[in-house]
Amino acid sequence: MKIALLTYSSKPRGGVVHTLALAEALARAGQNVSVWSLGRGGDSGFFRSVDPAVTVRMVPFTHKETESVGERILRSIRVLQQAFTAEEYDIVHAQDCISANAVGRCIRTIHHLDEFTTPELAACHERAITTPYARICVSAAVADDVRRGWGFDPAVIPNGVDSERFSTAAESGRTHWREKLGRYVLAVGGIEPRKGSLDLLDAVSRLPDRDLRLVFAGGETLFDYRDYRAEFDRRAVELGIEPLILGTVDDNELPHLVAQAAVLPFFSTKEGFGLAAMEALAASTPVVARDLPVLREVFRDSVTYAATVDEMAAGLGDALRVPPDPVPGLALARSLTWDEAARRHIEFYSSLLRPPRLLRSSR
Repeated sequence: MKIALLTYSSKPRGGVVHTLALAEALARAGQNVSVWSLGRGGDSGFFRSVDPAVTVRMVPFTHKETESVGERILRSIRVLQQAFTAEEYDIVHAQDCISANAVGRCIRTIHHLDEFTTPELAACHERAITTPYARICVSAAVADDVRRGWGFDPAVIPNGVDSERFSTAAESGRTHWREKLGRYVLAVGGIEPRKGSLDLLDAVSRLPDRDLRLVFAGGETLFDYRDYRAEFDRRAVELGIEPLILGTVDDNELPHLVAQAAVLPFFSTKEGFGLAAMEALAASTPVVARDLPVLREVFRDSVTYAATVDEMAAGLGDALRVPPDPVPGLALARSLTWDEAARRHIEFYSSLLRPPRLLRSSR
């Protein structure tokens, strides 16, 4: 099959990580795969190297300072739409709202559901669910939300995780991040409402170890969280916390940064799977997660759950004092492979390409 996977960014966000890993696994399985994306900020390639067996089609996308979020997203859709050549492919698979709006008829992976108040963004979100002819979710919880909200019945195909990359970092014996940062709590992702960053700040402020550092890695986003970030900064000063914001970390260094963290908090208010937390388990790093049905489904008993800020602080404190047994989390991470995810995608794609069976009339 000739397969096009489409994603909205060249930067390291969860959906982009998913797209590249799935594309490479599909190529290993013998499929002809292209990944299309917008090259944000002048990028001519992705944040990491991609297996040469995968064709990368990067569409230039310039940044405009005066553009609103809504305008930027609508322009993203137009630019990708004008460049994409659907007729080349047997399967067109959009991984996000922007690419689904750009290509129209497609398969869509719904990683998680958003809530927008801006009219054009709300309309884009709605079209990206209703227009595709087939849908995939990475967890049953999100599929249930789609079923209840729209009446569609998505296939459920969990993420894989590159567990070996993270477990190898944990086993390497390297300590350079700890030597540089001291003992640290690592949040992977941006400072934004969906990530529960204010709750994390409050939870860390309740920990007795004042030498413990709060570190953020990653965080590129299309959205405007300036007001939330201003509140975060104000609250940090009030609490006497000085978070270290690393921004995008080199892809080869990320496993080491995760492996050397004392604990990884995962306090998202909405998630589809939780890939960053699963990578932490692969690195034998303890995880404390917000108590959400989707995370209970994915992580089972391999992480500590917390519903309130007090519980978050207690969970972090327990993990710092006596780290839990890493074996269950490591076993879970190793059980989720991208090759298995690719096999299931190929099976799903093939079912859509197969002509309907003709019923024989009886005489």
